[in-house]
Amino acid sequence: MSLESCFEQPSTRVRDFIISSGTRPGAADQRIFDSLALELFALQFEHNLAYRKICDARRASPQTIEHWTQIPPVLTAAFKELELSCLPVQERTYSFHSSGTTQQRPSRHFHNAESLAVYEASLWAWFVAQVFPLRPSQTTNHCNGLATAEGRARLSQRAGPRYGMHSGALRTGAPYPPPLKSDIGPLPINGWQLAILTPSPAHAPHSSLVHMFETIRRALGANESAFLARFDGDGGWILDLECTTAALKRFTEKKQLVLLLGTAFSFMHLLDYLAAQNLRFQLPPGSRVVETGGYKGRSRAVPKSELHALITSRLSIAPEQIISEYGMSELSSQAYARASHSSHFLFPPWARAQIISPETGREVGEGEIGLIRVFDLANVYSVMAIQTEDLGIRSAARFELLGRCIQAEPRGCSLMAV
Repeated sequence: MSLESCFEQPSTRVRDFIISSGTRPGAADQRIFDSLALELFALQFEHNLAYRKICDARRASPQTIEHWTQIPPVLTAAFKELELSCLPVQERTYSFHSSGTTQQRPSRHFHNAESLAVYEASLWAWFVAQVFPLRPSQTTNHCNGLATAEGRARLSQRAGPRYGMHSGALRTGAPYPPPLKSDIGPLPINGWQLAILTPSPAHAPHSSLVHMFETIRRALGANESAFLARFDGDGGWILDLECTTAALKRFTEKKQLVLLLGTAFSFMHLLDYLAAQNLRFQLPPGSRVVETGGYKGRSRAVPKSELHALITSRLSIAPEQIISEYGMSELSSQAYARASHSSHFLFPPWARAQIISPETGREVGEGEIGLIRVFDLANVYSVMAIQTEDLGIRSAARFELLGRCIQAEPRGCSLMAV
């Protein structure tokens, strides 16, 4: 049986699960997750040679694993040294790399078109649910139709390559690919403007974060000019401060709702520039910010609470409309946190997070500190069980983010201290 036929049905079931899931998993979701997790583990054990060797060393196999919590995780650092992919080399047409200092060897997460379809469906569905959430009293259109269950399912379908949303990471030995053609056009969000504080995907083809922002841009029908950063000479990127300021001024004057996406260090560059220029903007009420990652020495570092306070002070973004994102190149799903939820992060129903004691290897108790472990069904073609080097505090199904383990290497989107 070919690899494509082996993975076709599980991949379809994962996408169906993503599209049909609500924001709070119920008993049925839990049963589906359990079943899919065990099915994916068996496939990954068979087709991912590097992962199978790890499992063999731990004496774990599909015959010995009875529950998803028993599935052996892989350290994120292993993606630097091993090719942790079920895809044959010739089918690894796209790859995401972890960002960090230029002296570090990056992690590599390989994809093909179908793998990216699952990735994009996952990121878009949970982004919509967390950034444009449905209020209990709402039964009609909200944010121009984003919040209805039917609308979310329809929008999630747009996120995959088969629906024309695929933008792609760098193709091996080929230029950056154009979007696939489709009879389904982009989705305009009337009255909303998009500002992305990163380079475009053409200039950051291996960045999973930029790919995520590009998927969002296409889904919202925004122009490519939404990307407001460029590369510097050291492999990093720098925000075009004058262009960004001009865009903020335009949004304010026209009273256009704004969605700003970017890394913490890019926001810090912008905020410090606005302070030096003695500038403040009164962005329209309801405008939102999604920030992610850490500073990695590219700006002054401040606690998350101070960063959010500065965003509110300089841009007039309400605290409850500032959303933090947690993700990495080794995962295909992201977690989000709002101040209204005590800044505790939550993964979607198709992913599970555990906080693990480094001493015992077991899940810690409520309110205790450990390392974050993620079981991500959207990692269909690689490894679904990922052991991060990030510290968190367990809070029911959510977790509070503390930052990187002291011994871990800094990452481009590594986490700032809370």
